[in-house]
Amino acid sequence: MSPSTSPLFFTEREVARHSTKDSCWVLLGTRVYDVTSFLRMHPGGEALILGRSGKDVIREMEGPPHRHSENARLWMEQYYIGELNRDSGADEAQTLRERRKAGEQTAGETGDETGDEPAKEEDEKADYNRCSAVDLDKDLVDWRKPLAWQVGHLGEKYDAWVHQPVDRPIRLFGNPLLEASTKTSWYWVPVVWLPVVFYFTWHCYTTLAKGTTRLNLTSGISVPIHKYLFPLLFLMGWFLWSFIEYCIHRFVFHMKPPAHNYYLIMIHFLLHGQHHKSPFDGSRLVFPPGLASLVVGSFYLILCSTLPEILGTSVFVGGLCGYVVYDMIHYYLHYGSPKRGSYMYGLKAYHVKHHFEHQRAGFGISSTFWDHPFNTVIPNEKF
Repeated sequence: MSPSTSPLFFTEREVARHSTKDSCWVLLGTRVYDVTSFLRMHPGGEALILGRSGKDVIREMEGPPHRHSENARLWMEQYYIGELNRDSGADEAQTLRERRKAGEQTAGETGDETGDEPAKEEDEKADYNRCSAVDLDKDLVDWRKPLAWQVGHLGEKYDAWVHQPVDRPIRLFGNPLLEASTKTSWYWVPVVWLPVVFYFTWHCYTTLAKGTTRLNLTSGISVPIHKYLFPLLFLMGWFLWSFIEYCIHRFVFHMKPPAHNYYLIMIHFLLHGQHHKSPFDGSRLVFPPGLASLVVGSFYLILCSTLPEILGTSVFVGGLCGYVVYDMIHYYLHYGSPKRGSYMYGLKAYHVKHHFEHQRAGFGISSTFWDHPFNTVIPNEKF
């Protein structure tokens, strides 16, 4: 709801009727929020919100067991739709349809008087307006234009701005082809990379099965590499990927670009900043295969230049499989609904806290293992 729009009023009975997956409202005092679109995003699972639909959730927001962060509170304001009318008594307030109709008529009259933009332009902006309560006139960037060329001008304000998440789509580039190249559906990751994993797995195992592979320790000493060692080499590669995953996320994606460097700020935003600004943009939750191939190719060349070729390839295929699992887990942590108490449930809560409260910690995605030796573990807190 636009800050300049007069709030709608709802009765307690009307709010209570919205208690399903298709329409879920909650209260914060007298403020009414339509959180339907947030159900599957909620780190505690949709059941926690549905169990409190139509009710005041102030106690749950304040905790215990979990006190929601300032960013979580700002995020919730995006779903504000009006105020509770406690004085309506037995008389039902205006129906939602009537209020909407009245609002549309008022907006039409206002538009005629002030000469606002035509309805066609409003329709073009609908994809933005329906998602977020961002004040387009007061925000630091113009959301109606591509953001890639704007963020570099934010300077010292960039870090705070990019870590205040919003639920709205982001357009990075004005060119349609360039913009499309930054978006990837989740299924392209397994479609592109799993055939590579299966081929190299077969190739490595059958090559080792010939019994001709030996590891030269010195000029006169070598040891045979049996085919049954392949699973160990595969797991070594997967473990190595988990370390690379942590390092890339912490030291590359979460670098703090110098406030005076326009290009480093822009690069950071393109690589990862846009994901923190709009964490539930489903089209940018996995790596585009073209960009990922640069990392994958480098990983392969380094391993094959430091280890005998078939050993390096065996480690590589384990790492590549780890990468595919990582990207799938990352997507699931944003859009999945894991069972309460499961490993994935805890991982989802951990990752959401990284987005909303602890952006300088919790860098492990598929596992929290490396956060422990590097002292970046997010404090344990139950939902």
